[in-house]
Amino acid sequence: MNQDNLPAHAGVGKYVSDSQESTIALGTVLGRLLREGDVLVLTGDLGAGKTQLTKGIAAGMGVEDDVTSPTFTIEMVYEGEGLPLYHFDLYRLDDPDQLDDTGLFDVLGGDGPCVIEWGEQFSDEIGPERVDVFLTRLDSEVPVGEEPPREIRLVAHDARGRELVAALDDAVAGEL
Repeated sequence: MNQDNLPAHAGVGKYVSDSQESTIALGTVLGRLLREGDVLVLTGDLGAGKTQLTKGIAAGMGVEDDVTSPTFTIEMVYEGEGLPLYHFDLYRLDDPDQLDDTGLFDVLGGDGPCVIEWGEQFSDEIGPERVDVFLTRLDSEVPVGEEPPREIRLVAHDARGRELVAALDDAVAGEL
């Protein structure tokens, strides 16, 4: 991996990405660390980089398919080298009862990691065995018309999540 593409490490579970390539590079490192049953809930405004991070995660897992946000299909399953990647986009949902029809509960804690875009409104239903990933555009730090950097912050809610965040920090430090 090109070390220049990795985002700046800004603290425990915190990174600053200055490009799509940098966000994808972080996702690639993260994808290599994921195990079956891991759950990532990606939160951020439109264009914050959720799908770019997921593309990197998929690449790190050996997925060769083109990864896009499943806004209209809700779920996509990608076959990686050792595990499937379950990718959900819950943007169009507004009621927890709608989750029953998505297939989410069938794969949570299952045979592959689960990446959920726009899942923050359903954190109670998803449960505490997850890592929340906040992607925030840092618009105030660049001149108008230029692409702003993004802060990517991982917040673990369980022991496996804390282990994953620490492993990502170590892996990125080793790549730099």
